[in-house]
Amino acid sequence: MIIIPKEKPVIENLNSYYLNVPKLFEHYQGEIGAGGIHFKSPAAEGVVFFDKDDFLNGFFHDKTTKLSGKNAIDCLIEPSSKFNFCINIYRLDSGQVYFWANMPDAKKIYKNLSTEFTNLEALIKKMSSEKLTGYIDVLIKGENERGLIFFINGEIIGGSYSWGKGELSTSEESRERLIKKTKEYGGTFDVNRILLTKRKEKEEGIESISKLEELLNIFEDFIRSNKKNKLDFNTLLRKKFVQKVEQYAFLDPFTAEFEYLDRKIKFVGDAGEDDLFKGVTESVKELADELDTLPQFTNVLSSWSEKYRQDLERLAINF
Repeated sequence: MIIIPKEKPVIENLNSYYLNVPKLFEHYQGEIGAGGIHFKSPAAEGVVFFDKDDFLNGFFHDKTTKLSGKNAIDCLIEPSSKFNFCINIYRLDSGQVYFWANMPDAKKIYKNLSTEFTNLEALIKKMSSEKLTGYIDVLIKGENERGLIFFINGEIIGGSYSWGKGELSTSEESRERLIKKTKEYGGTFDVNRILLTKRKEKEEGIESISKLEELLNIFEDFIRSNKKNKLDFNTLLRKKFVQKVEQYAFLDPFTAEFEYLDRKIKFVGDAGEDDLFKGVTESVKELADELDTLPQFTNVLSSWSEKYRQDLERLAINF
């Protein structure tokens, strides 16, 4: 189920066929700061959450596929998408947006609690007192009905109920109806905790780093194979990174946010995916050019360039 708060639509009923979705995202990123872009067609549905700096996470599903993270985002914003989406854009609280973006990573802390031993009303009070950030997933026994109750730091921010339309509801009446149904029919509860990280760095950062490791490995082998060049590769690379610090601060060797050592990348900075990819690829291209080897290196790099052609085109990087 895709859930997005829908109380504050900024704009609605846009047709993806006529839109440049990445440009649309950039506009509303600057306009509203944090929000969600909801995509819906008869065959598929998805959502992308963002803050002022970047995409945070995305979810997509159709009849046969479920995607999350970068794969979902790429599927939704791809210009050649086979789906003709209706797009609505919602402003979200800058604190709550991370809650919705991190829902798939929620961890169960209580599983299959039963009304035989647990009262839902008491469980809600307990989770409030324990300052839960997460949600209670409620399944009504024998009724094919369910509900989700959402908490941030112990405060109930709303719920989603099977008798509603799937979006966030702040109705206390619906919550009381859910509690009443558990008393009448019985039910089971799962309690899930959400960690509010600001970016999906676990999944997307690793993917970006693997691409850049491939690039730097190829470049290192190319430089070391050139017998005319007797300079140390790591020294060359660090000097180039220093030159790029004003534009890409994370490349500063003295802060050690980004390190390439023993053919592996270690990255502990806060730079976004695009800045990370651009900073390193631009550095490699400039260094190859300064060494008068760019045409030869471009040939050596052709397989890598084709493999990540979409990234290079999207960021206007030409090898």
